[in-house]
Amino acid sequence: RGLGDVYKRQEIANYIVENNTTVRQAAKRFGISKSTVHKDITDADRLLRIDPDLAAQTRKILDVNKSERHIRGGLATKEKYAHSHDK
Repeated sequence: RGLGDVYKRQEIANYIVENNTTVRQAAKRFGISKSTVHKDITDADRLLRIDPDLAAQTRKILDVNKSERHIRGGLATKEKYAHSHDK
């Protein structure tokens, strides 16, 4: 585990906290998979050891996003069908 990995994890977590983004948005921004983002910021050995406060802030945002994802999914589906029937 190199120092670059530490900075990468902190950068991803800071991005999520500062922009209140989802894992999907962070993955797109950093050009990595959602699985990698999730693993880098939630695994106890990773971000938690580096910066416990940042890990807690990030976890809080991810928990809110998780609790709201069914709503976003429903809205996306509604939007999709609204546009498909406009034709």
